[in-house]
Amino acid sequence: MKKVFIDGSAGTTGLRILERLSKRSDIELIRLPEELRKDSEARKKALNECDIAFLCLPDVAAIEAVSMIENENVVVLDTSTAHRTNDAWAYGFPELSKEHFEKVASAKRIAVPGCHASGFIALIYPLIEKGILGKDALLTCHSITGYSGGGKSMIAQYEDSERDNLLDAPRQYALGQKHKHLPEMAKVTGLSNAPVICPIVSDFYSGMVVTIPIFKSQLEDGFGIEDIKNAYKEKYTGKIVTYSESISEEGLISANALSFKDSMQVTVEGNEDRILLIARYDNLGKGASGAALECMNIVMGEEPGAMLDIL
Repeated sequence: MKKVFIDGSAGTTGLRILERLSKRSDIELIRLPEELRKDSEARKKALNECDIAFLCLPDVAAIEAVSMIENENVVVLDTSTAHRTNDAWAYGFPELSKEHFEKVASAKRIAVPGCHASGFIALIYPLIEKGILGKDALLTCHSITGYSGGGKSMIAQYEDSERDNLLDAPRQYALGQKHKHLPEMAKVTGLSNAPVICPIVSDFYSGMVVTIPIFKSQLEDGFGIEDIKNAYKEKYTGKIVTYSESISEEGLISANALSFKDSMQVTVEGNEDRILLIARYDNLGKGASGAALECMNIVMGEEPGAMLDIL
């Protein structure tokens, strides 16, 4: 039985992981009493006694936590931004390739993808890999997400009965194009330039839709919309990330349809000239805790979707 420790279990992602691991009989959770949750010595002891450590911490704290680990057998799954572009770490999106899966399975250090990045990478990686889209492509990533993506403070803000009425409408952010997911979006896909990102938070708890609009003229010569669809069909044959001919509900796509699910739907809309690449999933599922638990399952030699809530 594997011993698991969650460093940062009071945050949104940590709480979700804790909630779901508490229902599993195949792992033993190492828990710190509330008064020792931020105690360095107690954390260090737990980090070195466990078999698998989830880091649900800000970047600086995640780097510090890794430095505390002296036991070379501990597998670390970091949900922060700190290590996602570090070549020494496995990138925790095993569906991207056999190599990604095998690296996750054998790694001691695994960086869990960011929520916005997950949809963008799922859509663009296969197209770069197939040569359908050039590495020098200039792209835009439109993303709408539930407010849980902003963590405890934003959840409290949206769920306050006396909240500001500006929260009643969708709000765009990252206006300065400094979003923390941009570096991994470029590096993992192989793009020379990070996309223009247009994230929007809206008044629903969880779920998200990532859309990348492209013109046929942006594709490499000889490729079209059917080649894109075929690339996704070939790539996403598992149970967690799937390709669908359509995910719309009477011509509309709801961003919260996969709330509390761990799966991701990939689809293509538009026409031969103007194409929409679309990924729908839960920002707390495949965009966070679900992705982390999927990686844990692979590390443990279990089915990737074991104990996950898959559509």
